[in-house]
Amino acid sequence: MKNLAHRGLCRLRDSPGGGEKGYIKDQVFCCALAALCERERSPVPRFVQQCICTVEARGLDIDGLYRISGNLATIQKLRYKMDHDERLDLDDGRWEDVHVITGALKLFFPELPEPLFPFSHFSQFIAAIKLQDHAQRSRCVRDLVRTLPAPNLDTLRVLFQHLCRVIEHGEQNRMSVQSVAIVFGPTLLRPETEETTVPMTMVFQNQVVELTLQQCSEIFPPH
Repeated sequence: MKNLAHRGLCRLRDSPGGGEKGYIKDQVFCCALAALCERERSPVPRFVQQCICTVEARGLDIDGLYRISGNLATIQKLRYKMDHDERLDLDDGRWEDVHVITGALKLFFPELPEPLFPFSHFSQFIAAIKLQDHAQRSRCVRDLVRTLPAPNLDTLRVLFQHLCRVIEHGEQNRMSVQSVAIVFGPTLLRPETEETTVPMTMVFQNQVVELTLQQCSEIFPPH
């Protein structure tokens, strides 16, 4: 029921002022990942690539990158602009705050109808992260990631390689592997029904993302 309601709400066209005017055509937010990639003829959504390139160009040493929230109203305006104008320019002065860019990117993932780690794999990832043997745990998570659909795998690769670069600047931006995992865990890996979401499950979600970050070069080897 929750997901049906979510899909219905996502179809509504929300203006920055909060009004609604029918339905969005070819939206980016709330669009199924495979459909979006196919429409754009790109292995990774252009919005994701654009945000990552902008963040890296402005500097990965900015304090609290991805942890500090940008202005919510400005983030919503950026989202509206993305859904209504294919020629989005992130160098526009309206988006000068990098935390607005990171906030919009963080908003994109939980609004996917299905997360990057698909619902069909949720239980398997949770079971894998519970394994006591570290080598077996790492191997199982790596093997599971490699079974994901191509759009999910390609988008995860681009995102996680970017997040690893963020972590490399941890002394400046104060973002560790653990803090990045806490930010992204619940948005990239979530159960299909709310009933499954308990505090311990959230810990496991974060741990899956944390392990994937730690094993990034092995899970996503350079092409």
